[in-house]
Amino acid sequence: MIDLIIADDHTIMREGLKRLFELDKDIRIIGEAANGTQTLEQLRNLPVDLLLLDISMPGLSGEALISRIHHQYPELPILVLSMHCDPQLAIRVLRAGATGYITKSQPPETLISAVHKVESGARYIDPELLEQIALSSLKPVSRCGPDSLTNREFQIMRLLADGFSVNAVAQQLMISNKTVSTHKINLMEKMGFSSNADLIKYAAGLENTKKSSGKS
Repeated sequence: MIDLIIADDHTIMREGLKRLFELDKDIRIIGEAANGTQTLEQLRNLPVDLLLLDISMPGLSGEALISRIHHQYPELPILVLSMHCDPQLAIRVLRAGATGYITKSQPPETLISAVHKVESGARYIDPELLEQIALSSLKPVSRCGPDSLTNREFQIMRLLADGFSVNAVAQQLMISNKTVSTHKINLMEKMGFSSNADLIKYAAGLENTKKSSGKS
């Protein structure tokens, strides 16, 4: 029996996942969380075999949350469930300590299979990202570009690219506007952006690349 905790800030998503896992007699949901703080509390109080973790939640989340959990529970398998089909993001969370990465676009049976694989101690990477990750691993590490960003800078860049304002990003991450602005200045410099238009154009380019890769 796999005792599983679901961490996702959307109630409908958690309820849907619980209904899905009811179809597998070997998976049991023993807890759920809507943010990073609740996730850490659940882990302290429940004997869990696997954590199914959304990458974007209010407050402590993403690579920072994964790193903290991995440090405190190094043997705990963490399967990241994300809406982002992004090889760079997948690489970052795996480096932070996640055991697997799967997108929310995958069919239910693929998610169930991923849960079993990760719980057994194996790695899991979303099939749509495998080739892109393999190719990106061959590139040299750069002092500029996305590889040069800190975890928080990368997270803020994604939110800004999705159309969030500085105030909205601050509210989403539960940090100050000044902190967001400082991170924005740093990431703009590292990425060579001179305006928000450059940032949005870069994000659009990523989306077009993903769509092209999906067609090939």
